[in-house]
Amino acid sequence: MKKLEQQRRRAVALRYDPAQNLSPEVVAKGESWLGDEIIRLAQEHDIPLYKDPALVDRLMRLEIASEIPVELYEAVAAVLAFVYKLDRETRPA
Repeated sequence: MKKLEQQRRRAVALRYDPAQNLSPEVVAKGESWLGDEIIRLAQEHDIPLYKDPALVDRLMRLEIASEIPVELYEAVAAVLAFVYKLDRETRPA
């Protein structure tokens, strides 16, 4: 009988304020219980979740409060486009 490996939940939270930053910054990151807590808090506050394990791998290497490096702009732009689309769809008319 094979032992099933439990998948580690990982999460990275980004914030983007164009008035203060040139690019989005990492505001939280974690795996296991901390990843679960980041996800729970996002859901509790109706913050959209975007699943991209490869992007999370790269973002996990960044320090908290660091801005996204140029080489990740395209991937993070896809996340921002997703969030902006959701915002437009759920905003009251």
